[in-house]
Amino acid sequence: MIDSAGMMSALLDSCPGFGSTYAAFLAEWHHESEKPYYLALADFSRYLIARLEAGDRQQLDAAFQTIERLHTEGDHYVREAATIGILESLQNTHLHESTNPQQFVAFLRPVSLRYWRKVEDFWSNGTVITDD
Repeated sequence: MIDSAGMMSALLDSCPGFGSTYAAFLAEWHHESEKPYYLALADFSRYLIARLEAGDRQQLDAAFQTIERLHTEGDHYVREAATIGILESLQNTHLHESTNPQQFVAFLRPVSLRYWRKVEDFWSNGTVITDD
């Protein structure tokens, strides 16, 4: 089962270009025993949006393969973080300048796509996001 530390390791393994941003996050929060990983996941989402802007399909494919693993192999915290920390951030239109959130749908795997739709349903209809 992937825990929060394993989550960040998996993301870095699939997206080594995110390493310097994550290192800066760790340096900023070095004094905290429990890191605010959701802030790092927001940075990761911005990284993925930049990769989308650059047309880096290979990096996006690797990232979304890992996001699927977080949804299928993660503990409760990791599954929730993958949904709220990553997928919801990717849907935030304020983070997109020359792209749009729907461009990510092509990269989603089956479980991640289900959670992507749950986030959309939450914002459209107020439906609570649940683990199935």
